[in-house]
Amino acid sequence: MRGRSTERERIGGLLADGRRGNSGALLLHGEAGIGKSALLDWAAGQAGGARVLRVEGIESEMELAYGGLHQLFLPVLDLVDGLPPAQAAALRAVFGLTADEVRDGFTVGLAVLTMLSEAAADGPLLCLVDDAQWVDQPSVDMLTFAARRLRAEGVVMLFAVRDGAPGATVKGLPGLLVEGLDRTTAAELLTGLPPYAADRVLEEAGGNPLALIELSAALTPAQRAGRLGPLALPETAAALRGRIQDGFLEQVGRLPEAARLVLLVAAADDTGSLGTVLEAARELGAGVEDLEPAERAGLVVLSGELVRFRHPLVRYAAYRSAPLARRIAAHRALAAALGEAGQPHRRAWHLAAAATGPDEGVAEELERVAEWAGNRQAMASASAAYERAAQLTADRDLRARRLVQAARKAADAGQDERCGALADQVPLPLADQEVAADFARARAVVELGYRSPAAAARILLDSADTTGAGHPGATASLLVDAVHAAYSGGDAALMAEVAARAPGLPVLAVPALLFGGDAPDVPGALAALRPLVAATDAAGTGEAGTDAPGVMERLMTGIHCLLAGDHPTARRVALGAVAHCRDQGISGWLPTTLDLLVRTELALGRHEEATARATEALRLAEYYDLAHRASHLRAALALAAAVRGEEEQVRALTEEALGYARPRGVGRAAADALWARGLLELGLGRAQAALDELTAARQEIGHPLLCLPLLPDLVEAAVRAGRPERAAQAAGVLDEWAGALDRPALGALAARCRALTGPDGSAEEHFTTALALHGDGGDGNGNGNTDGDGDGDGNAFDRARTALLYGEWLRRLRRQLDAREQLRAALDGFEALGARPWAERARSELGAAGGETVLTTRQDGPISLLSPQEREVVRLAATGASNREIAAQLFLSPRTVGHHLYRAFPKLGVGSRTELAALLAA
Repeated sequence: MRGRSTERERIGGLLADGRRGNSGALLLHGEAGIGKSALLDWAAGQAGGARVLRVEGIESEMELAYGGLHQLFLPVLDLVDGLPPAQAAALRAVFGLTADEVRDGFTVGLAVLTMLSEAAADGPLLCLVDDAQWVDQPSVDMLTFAARRLRAEGVVMLFAVRDGAPGATVKGLPGLLVEGLDRTTAAELLTGLPPYAADRVLEEAGGNPLALIELSAALTPAQRAGRLGPLALPETAAALRGRIQDGFLEQVGRLPEAARLVLLVAAADDTGSLGTVLEAARELGAGVEDLEPAERAGLVVLSGELVRFRHPLVRYAAYRSAPLARRIAAHRALAAALGEAGQPHRRAWHLAAAATGPDEGVAEELERVAEWAGNRQAMASASAAYERAAQLTADRDLRARRLVQAARKAADAGQDERCGALADQVPLPLADQEVAADFARARAVVELGYRSPAAAARILLDSADTTGAGHPGATASLLVDAVHAAYSGGDAALMAEVAARAPGLPVLAVPALLFGGDAPDVPGALAALRPLVAATDAAGTGEAGTDAPGVMERLMTGIHCLLAGDHPTARRVALGAVAHCRDQGISGWLPTTLDLLVRTELALGRHEEATARATEALRLAEYYDLAHRASHLRAALALAAAVRGEEEQVRALTEEALGYARPRGVGRAAADALWARGLLELGLGRAQAALDELTAARQEIGHPLLCLPLLPDLVEAAVRAGRPERAAQAAGVLDEWAGALDRPALGALAARCRALTGPDGSAEEHFTTALALHGDGGDGNGNGNTDGDGDGDGNAFDRARTALLYGEWLRRLRRQLDAREQLRAALDGFEALGARPWAERARSELGAAGGETVLTTRQDGPISLLSPQEREVVRLAATGASNREIAAQLFLSPRTVGHHLYRAFPKLGVGSRTELAALLAA
């Protein structure tokens, strides 16, 4: 560990934290041979009484779903029996212990999180993941999922990955670059060499410890003595990895032929099982005694029933130095041994490695492997199996189908570039229309998720036109997906074009009536919406049977309700869609359904709920690499932050959202981000800046119905900026749609805008009408009004703003007593919501009207002392949920939940969950 003080200090700090019960993770990265594995070994030696679990990536095992996870947990597999039933069943399924399917990848992630927590129950736990680039992607995903959520379990996770190597990707962890040793430290590793030879080794190695050791070990006695010049190296130094590899190749080449044969089998094997290696080697005429020379040379380490290469490059040298015929023979021998051992998935991959041309039998086996992996949410592994199956397929149409499946699974795994590359390999045209529809969906997923919503909609629309009436189910599905993509882009004309293809389809009838034709048919659209809502309600009660709407139908129904201004119903539909995704394990859609729910919470003024939901959804979107959805969620978070006056947060969120949305034409996300900026400026009293941002937001989506929610803000900004003509135009549009949709909340906003833009003689009538339509504005926390279940149409923020504007108008008329009443109501409402800039405006106006302006306390009192995560945990604990139930919903470990409650209780002044529930109820 010479020259590694920085690395040892960082790792030692994590180990010390682990002994104190805290958790942490670190990604060590650098070039081959730089010392990452040695640092992991050092960490294991410093672990003291901590339990150590370790997994080492093997290049040939990269596509075997959950192989790395199984290797890591093998010593503690008995803990699976103590997991919650759903988590235990998921782990047994992904480990191949049962034939069950896994519908929800997050259940696997939670199971890994709980396993790590349970493994640390009796003391700290150290998990080492070496050569993570060669661990299968599903295992890496689950381990990093857990690592990012560990808090108070006493678990330390160290990952080591080779920079620039193809393979699995490790994301979202703090990193530490392991660099070469300085020349003085490197020289200490070289002993007994003449200075000239030592200098050349130091020059070639570039501070790489493995290169120092291997290049010096590869010297001949003559070179070591310095008699034949420096080293037998070319004038221009080869790449470091090549020089190290040459050293390993030379060491392997010195072994007897039988020893090289056993090493070849061990290198081709993906189990690490000495028994499996020897059984396959016997098929080729070699035995255990032939391992002795390799063991004596230090190329392999034998421990118990395992065989381990000293370094991954030794494995590579042992494999690549063998002729092709021998490599094929080794894979066939391993396939036979694994078949007898009942491991069909590993057997299939070895058969595929031994194939030199099309082989339908092996392709079929790989397709079964792909189905097995897909049923366990190992989408990257499923994609790889489909791709290899396609490569072994001679039939053109069958190859196309398998490539399309590979592309779709790659998209599900978040591998957008690979999905596009696979789609480019599909032979066209496609004879099977069902395959063609799947092909269009694969291309559209990439377009919508990472590029252009409009292009995604066009792909789906063109496919629907091609699929035709002969496949009505596929056509309908393509069109619904297309209208959703068009909505995401904020393109009403494209929505109308899609809907016009099948206006009789219930879920497309609403946009066809609202956006198609010369004028919107609002009554017809509302009538078409009612059966859609009824169907989702029936699905929620279990009465829909086999005709229950799917995720996309639920999403579009909720979106239609939002467009119609029916926010309570939209929220009910969104809650059902979220529950459907959780119940059915459709986690890939969870961020999108949560995004819909966030929109309904914002529309109802439930800003705290919206922030909590959007935070959860953004975590999921980032986990799934859903950059498109993340842009929408950042804009939504910015809207809630704008209400609170968090200027820095709004700027950061909107900058990131706009950076993604604008170049790709994601109009709705861009509009929401600009709306958030405008709302912030309006709250801070910067009217012209607010008007500029809100005007830009309106231009992003154009159609009045799509930009209806931001029009009240635009009207107020225009009035305050001295632009009455722009205020009047926007108020007229709002008034027209409010009358057509006939929703109280929308009518209240229209009346308020009439008061701002009309003559003073009628302003008071409009203000009082607005307040009456607002109702009581909710429960004081922005949670809607009247019925206790959050389904009221009121919005406390909107009511407080109307009261503020009414009070300001009254004060200008010198009706001070009346003004104080409205301004006091506005101040109380804003303070209850934590809307600081708006509260300051109300306080200033109230003081000018001669009212008492002493600071009040937010009604949530000590709740405001909690962190966002503590607040989420407390909210769920107050409902009676157990730590494990809370952990499952928030994607935390049960120990982390307990840690948050331990910190939150003193802040709240409570000592039990019963007291907690009473406090929140009050």
